[in-house]
Amino acid sequence: MEVSVIGTSQAYVGRASLAYRELGFLNQAAQGFSRTTRICFDHSRRWRTDGVRFSLNAVHTEVPRSENVSSDVSNPARRSKPVGGVRLYVGLPLDVVSDCNALNQVKAVSAGLKALKLMGVDGVELSVWWGIAEKEAMGKYDWSGYLAVAEMVQKVGLKLHISLCFHASKQPKIPLPQWVSKIGEVQPDIFYTDRSGQQYKECLSLAVDDLPVLDGKTPIQVYRDFCESFKTKFSHFMGSTITGISMGLGPDGELRYPYHHRASKRSKVPGVGEFQCCDKNMLTLLKQHAEATGNPYWGLSGPHDAPNYDETPNSNNFFRDHGGSWETPYGDFFLSWYSNQLISHGSGLLSLASAVFGDSPVTISGKVPVVHSWYKTRSHPSELTAGFYNTVNKDGYERIAEIFAENSCKMILPGMDLSDQHQPGESFSSPESLLAQIKSACRKKGVKISGQNSCVSGAPGGFEQLKKNLMGYDGVVDLFTYQRMGAYFFSPEHFPSFTELVRSMSQPEMEWDDMPSKEEEEVVESLPKNLEMQVAQ
Repeated sequence: MEVSVIGTSQAYVGRASLAYRELGFLNQAAQGFSRTTRICFDHSRRWRTDGVRFSLNAVHTEVPRSENVSSDVSNPARRSKPVGGVRLYVGLPLDVVSDCNALNQVKAVSAGLKALKLMGVDGVELSVWWGIAEKEAMGKYDWSGYLAVAEMVQKVGLKLHISLCFHASKQPKIPLPQWVSKIGEVQPDIFYTDRSGQQYKECLSLAVDDLPVLDGKTPIQVYRDFCESFKTKFSHFMGSTITGISMGLGPDGELRYPYHHRASKRSKVPGVGEFQCCDKNMLTLLKQHAEATGNPYWGLSGPHDAPNYDETPNSNNFFRDHGGSWETPYGDFFLSWYSNQLISHGSGLLSLASAVFGDSPVTISGKVPVVHSWYKTRSHPSELTAGFYNTVNKDGYERIAEIFAENSCKMILPGMDLSDQHQPGESFSSPESLLAQIKSACRKKGVKISGQNSCVSGAPGGFEQLKKNLMGYDGVVDLFTYQRMGAYFFSPEHFPSFTELVRSMSQPEMEWDDMPSKEEEEVVESLPKNLEMQVAQ
C-alpha cells in the first residue's frame, strides 16, 4: 500500500479505483472533539489542497492475526518491515470516551481507524482515565466506553496500547474521580503544594503513596485495584489486540513533579519552575531525612533562594552557574532527597504494574519527560525542579533507567520532533542533547524506548527531526506513537506530511501480485460515502 501525496483527493487501492474519499475535520482543536468537529467522506467534494492516494505498490502492513478478530483484513502473503524495526502507532483523542462513559463521534473515529489501517499504521493508543472509569465511588468501575473502543480497534485489525491515566486533564477537561476530589476538599495535603501555598490538584502527591488517605486505603492500593479490575475486564483482548500498557506516573502521566503548572507569563522563554515540596506530607518526609542525616535545620523547608516559576536561573542564587547553592552541601542534600523521592515513587508504580500485568502477554512501560529548557547551563534548573538530579557534574538518568530495567519496563520519551535549531537561544535549551543522554542511559541498562512527538500541531521541522530520530539503527527505539488523532490530524494542512512519515518508515516485501485482496476492497468500500456528522459535546 503506497501512501503518496497527489493533487486530488481521489483514492485508489491497487489497480481498482475505489472512488473519492475525503477526510475533513473542520475544527482545529487537536487534542479532542468539539461542537463543530465534522468528518466527511464524499466523492462529490474535494480538498482544495493536496489529497492522499493509496496504492499497494510500495507500503504494506501485516496485521498480526488473532482468533478474537472476526474481521481481520490482513493477508499473510504480503508483509511490511518497519525501517529499523520501529512500529508506528497513533494516539486516539484524549476524550474519545466522555466523562459519562459514552463514545464521542463513533462514526468519525471508526472511519479514522480504517484510514490508519489502510495506510499501514500498526496500532493506536487509548488513554484510560481514572476519573471516568472509577468516577463515582472507590471500587465502582465502569469500563463500558473503553470496552467499546477496544472492540472497534479489534474489528479493524489494529493493535492497541493502553495508557492508564491517574491524573486529570485541563484540555479536554477530564477531572480526577469525584470521590477523590471530595476527599481533597477535606484533606488538601493529598495534593502537591508550592512555597506560596498554591496546590496542584490534577494528581496526588507522591508523599501519600503509602498513606491511608483514600477512605482508609493508600493510593497504591487503589491504583492496584484499578489495574486488577482492568486486567479482568479486558482479559480477552490481552496479547491479541492489547499489546502494551503504560502506567501513569504523575502529572500528564509522566514521572516528574508538577514543576511548571502555572501558565507562563513569558512569551518565548520558560522559567525554571518551582520545587513542589511544601505540602504537609512532603515536609514530614524532608524533616525525617534531615534528622536522619544529622542536619535537622535543613528539613524545615525547601530552598529559600530559588527563583519563581517564570524567572531565569540567575534571578536568584540557588541555580547560578557559578557559586549557586545547588553546588553546596545543602544543595546536594536537598536535590538528592527530592529526586530520590521521585525515583522511589516511580519504582513503586512500575513494580505494581509489573506485578499485575507481568503474567499477561503485554509490554509494560512508563513515561519520562524531556525537560530540555536550560540544559546548556551548568545547573540544569528545570530538570532539578522537575525531580531529575542531572547537572554538569552528575548524570541523573542512569538511576531512572535502572528502575525501568529492574521492573522489565520500557521507557516512553516524548519530544522526538524537537530540534536544537528551533529553540530560542536565550532558553539555553537542547532537546537533542538531552534525548541522546537519556537514550545512552537506557542503552547501558538494556531498556527499550518508545518515542512520541511533542504535539500534533507540530514543532518547526518536526517531521524531519522525527525521521532523524526514528531511522537510526541504534536499536533502542522500537515503537513510536504519533500524538494524536483529531481535527487537525486529518486536515489537508497536516495529513499529507503524516502520510509521508508513514511511507518513510516502511519497507515493502511484496511476495506476489499487488492487486488488493477482497477483504481490503471491502474495508475501503465500507467507509461511509456521504457522511457529514456534527456532534454536540
